[in-house]
Amino acid sequence: MTNTILIAAILALLIPIYKACAEEDVWQKMLALSSVSSKVSIAILLVSVQRDDWSIGVVAVIVLSVGNAGLMLLANVLKRMGEA
Repeated sequence: MTNTILIAAILALLIPIYKACAEEDVWQKMLALSSVSSKVSIAILLVSVQRDDWSIGVVAVIVLSVGNAGLMLLANVLKRMGEA
């Protein structure tokens, strides 16, 4: 059951990757790449639950929280560059 969910998550991961490659707008690319980051983190969490290895789960939680914080910081920097 979890393998089916994992395969579906990997297939769903292809949509934002395609969108990130196809878009020229920086904000659309950032949005697509943040979606990829979130989906990969959730897939890592699923694998950690499946393997009952919580050290991998901790890494996934850190990637999920710090990755989105880094994306918000990058968006703020791009916004300020656009104002100047």
